[in-house]
Amino acid sequence: MAHQSSLIADDIDAYLTVQENKDLLRFITCGSVDDGKSTLIGRLLHDSKMIFEDQLAAITRDSKKSGTTGDQVDLALLVDGLQSEREQGITIDVAYRFFSTDKRKFIIADTPGHEQYTRNMATGASTASLAVILIDARYGVQTQTRRHSFIADLLGIQHLVIAVNKMDLVGYSQARFDEIVADYRGFAENLSARDIRCVPMSALQGDNVVDRSKHINWYAGPTLLELLERIEIAPDQNTSDLRLPVQYVNRPNHDFRGYCGTLAAGTLRPGQAIKALPSGKIARVERIVTFDGDLALATPGQAITVTLNDDIDISRGDWLVEASDDIALASNVEADIVWLHDTPMTLNKLYDIKLGTREVAGQVSAINYQIDINTLDHKCVEQLELNAIGRCRVALNAPLPIDDYRRCPDTGSFIVIDRLSNLTVGAGMIRGVWESAQGTHSDDSVDWQGFELELNGLVRKYFPHWEAKDIRARFKR
Repeated sequence: MAHQSSLIADDIDAYLTVQENKDLLRFITCGSVDDGKSTLIGRLLHDSKMIFEDQLAAITRDSKKSGTTGDQVDLALLVDGLQSEREQGITIDVAYRFFSTDKRKFIIADTPGHEQYTRNMATGASTASLAVILIDARYGVQTQTRRHSFIADLLGIQHLVIAVNKMDLVGYSQARFDEIVADYRGFAENLSARDIRCVPMSALQGDNVVDRSKHINWYAGPTLLELLERIEIAPDQNTSDLRLPVQYVNRPNHDFRGYCGTLAAGTLRPGQAIKALPSGKIARVERIVTFDGDLALATPGQAITVTLNDDIDISRGDWLVEASDDIALASNVEADIVWLHDTPMTLNKLYDIKLGTREVAGQVSAINYQIDINTLDHKCVEQLELNAIGRCRVALNAPLPIDDYRRCPDTGSFIVIDRLSNLTVGAGMIRGVWESAQGTHSDDSVDWQGFELELNGLVRKYFPHWEAKDIRARFKR
């Protein structure tokens, strides 16, 4: 393998140490149907020499039966492993692949392009730091291109690589590439992503994927792999706001009490003053314990056990934060919810809401609007269907510490669980806190859109000849 270190044969312990200390980048490939996502991943693995001989022999054999590239080896079969995927030549489920180079380790999520599998795409994007969005050079920016870009942006992905694929089918035209880039950047003005790069390439032929293309002399930028190796993701981590959701209280004997969890944000040191939420009790960190020994400094992503100088009451689901942090405790939040189940979301139905390591009962009390992810317009709806995304008001049965998702994704997100089937039916990103309807409002501050949505069901049931707007007009008078 071209990127395999010689240390494997000479000193396996040294090799493992090098691998352990390498930076890890999680990224997804997304875009419209048949833009070449699976082929791109296959080409990345093949040209970086990360395919084993038996894998190459297997896909060479399968290409004769299920391939879509004629006499060539269909590299897409490396990730399209389901029988139904090979029969239809599409990606249905998220497929994960690992590879590494001398500079970085990678975990790729190959996500589906079809609209009906939008929930699968959102699942793959939820842990990614970068999105490679493929665009077929023949067709340019499509509806699904905009849809996947919006979902990636919704989930807080800051780095987008726009891979204009199949340049060989348009004669490697610079004018066509520039036209597509201008079209996409015009759409991207509505996105929050701060880092957008564009690469002309052909995944099938291998142009500008790992090796520089001989046919695209007008492009002087890096290849796709060079971009993936260079893009800095460390600044994306929140190291200023301490967040340690407690997963487990470790009490092996009378002499030890530790609070276990994965540090979601910030840094932690022995001697640091912390506050437990929701109780508000303050103590100091005594030790930061790990399997390999105590730490002088813990950073985001590390699994640690913290001991304190005072045995305060801390349970699973509590947060450890900076003693000086003023974090709101709220039972009413506003969130963007992606609905993941065939059964539509029901307003005011009781669900289990799992936020970090804590689970509480809650309900969606109103849908402010559903986002049309083709146009980014807002529309008024009464329920969220499968794959729909809406800005909703969620009422929890207990006050919890609340984070904005863009500030800290790990503590600002939740999943919605059906209480009867125990299925995960939705995923939410918290955008803020809203006041309960029981609070005091002036006439001008009433959310009439939410009020109309809540009345629609009652109006149709008891007053079929009335319309919700008539009710609103009566109350407003």
